[in-house]
Amino acid sequence: MASRKAGPATAEAAGAPGAALYGPIVSSAHLAAGGSPALSEAEFGLILSIRAFERWVVRCMAAAGEPNLSPLEVIMLNVVRHRDRPKPAADIALILDIEEAHVAAYALKKLQKAGLVAIRRNGKEKLVEATERGIAACERYAAVREQLLVKGLRSSGPSEATLSEVGEALRALSGYYNQAARSAATI
Repeated sequence: MASRKAGPATAEAAGAPGAALYGPIVSSAHLAAGGSPALSEAEFGLILSIRAFERWVVRCMAAAGEPNLSPLEVIMLNVVRHRDRPKPAADIALILDIEEAHVAAYALKKLQKAGLVAIRRNGKEKLVEATERGIAACERYAAVREQLLVKGLRSSGPSEATLSEVGEALRALSGYYNQAARSAATI
């Protein structure tokens, strides 16, 4: 029986300080085997971040007193509240990069039914604004966010500058994905 030689037990033993034993941490090795393993690693980080962020916004808003909202509805309510002025429904969808108008319309109707936003017509466009209840919910959400998320980030998380750079990189990546999606739609 041939003995199998074990690999190095640590990254340092693999030859370089911090060298990865198993390659990048990815969810799909077949994609990481292509031309950009780092992109696959970033995508796995995005997948985990998206799920964690969606879970967070729902739980944060529930803690703020509005327990029956989806991630999109929580995000939309905060966008509607932004700068405390009415926004065209089409602009809200544009800001959030929502391609399907019916998805945005359904979320806005649910927010309206909950008394969190008011929707009125201005000519052909629908204007959306936060109601007093919606503003209060956003203020409570911000307070919970400060206490449970921001406080922890300040004490042991990335710096404000790093977070800003991550945000910039994510917005740039969204452009690459949108362009690739347009290209894929032509195939």
